[in-house]
This record gives sequence, structure tokens and C-alpha cells, in this order.
Amino acid sequence: MIDELLAYQEADGKLRAIEQKISATEERKKYSAARKFLEKAPEKLDALDARAAELKHMFARLQKKSEELAETIKEYENLGEMIGQQGGEIAFYKKNAAHIADALRGLKAEIARLRQSVEEAAKEYAAAKKQTIAMQRQYKEYKDKYGEVKQTYAEEIKAAEAELAKLAEKVPKDALQKYMAKRKEKLFPVVCEVKGKDNRCPQCGMELSIAELSKLEGGGFIECDSCRRILFRGK
Repeated sequence: MIDELLAYQEADGKLRAIEQKISATEERKKYSAARKFLEKAPEKLDALDARAAELKHMFARLQKKSEELAETIKEYENLGEMIGQQGGEIAFYKKNAAHIADALRGLKAEIARLRQSVEEAAKEYAAAKKQTIAMQRQYKEYKDKYGEVKQTYAEEIKAAEAELAKLAEKVPKDALQKYMAKRKEKLFPVVCEVKGKDNRCPQCGMELSIAELSKLEGGGFIECDSCRRILFRGK
């Protein structure tokens, strides 16, 4: 089984090398960056919409407070008459006036902070919109270019996949499934030889137990507890 897996892995390595060449191209990088940005763009725009709704709510709250203070201030327009006719104490009205003044100052501070938040949100939205438009253009342009790059490697990929398909027929089904599962985890190489008297995984350096080494010496294979690669001892 190991020999068949090694042959399959060698062919898989050829396909992987081609894929890495494609991945390293500027066309693929630009296309991938634009695609990832556009995938997350709706989430970001939703967050900006939520922020806008929050700011709107805050503005409505401050507006209501402003109206309430305005109504209170009206009551003090005829302060002289109120004191003369009702015999009210000046100290009482002065205290109330001081409270109103404090409330006004607090309201002005809140409004200033809100204004700054609105300006920042507007700038962020404008920047997000500008970047989204740019990424939409980049996506369209580099999607086509990336397609052209892949096309140049189409024959090589086809040949490598045909070789893999042929070799896969010789690999036991359960072993191939295990191999493919590990490849999905971005492991490569998947199958590794523990050479000579080494007692460590050749890839991650994990020290192997006596029981594991014994199994290898007996011609079996094990999975590394650390990196999960398939290990065997060469003849």
C-alpha cells in the first residue's frame, strides 16, 4: 500500500506544483483579493447601516431633549412677572435656571460628539463605497485574466489529473480516502519515510513512542500524533 501511495503522492506533487505556480501569479492574487473583499462587503455595509440607524436614534433623542429645554426656557421668559405676581423666591428660580444652563451645556457637548461621529461615519461610508467600486472593477478585470492564466496550464493540469486517476486505481480505497482527507487539511507531503534509526517525524520533529517505532520496524505505518502525516520505515 505504501508504494502505491508514494507513487500517487509523487504525481499529486506535480499537480500541486502547477497549482502553486498559478497561485503565485499576480492575476490570481488580484482576483482573490477582490473576491474576498466583495464577499465581506455586504457585512461591512450592514454594519455601517446599523451605525447610521444608531446615530439617527441618538439625534432623535437629542432633538427631543432640545425641544423639552426650549419649552422650559419659555417658562422663564416672564421671570419678573412670575416673581411679582406669585411671590416666588429669586433663589429658587436662579437654581432652576442654573440646572437648565447645565443641561444646555451637556446637550451641546453631546451634539458636538454626535456631529463628529456623523462626520466619521460619512467618511467611512464614502471610503467603503469607493473601495467597493474599485474592487468590483478589479474583480471583473482579473477574473478574466486569471481565467487566461489557468488556461495556459490547462493541458498540464489535464495530464497530471489523468495520471492521478490512473494511479488511484492501484491505491486501496480506504487509504486513498485517508490521503485525500489529509490533503484537504493542506498537508503535503502526506506520506513520509522515517529513515534509518531516526525516532522522530521527519516533518514536524515529533518524537515517536516505542510502540510506534516497533510498528514501523514491523513494516506497518502510523499517523504522527502532532502533524497527522502517515509515517513508514523504509526497507
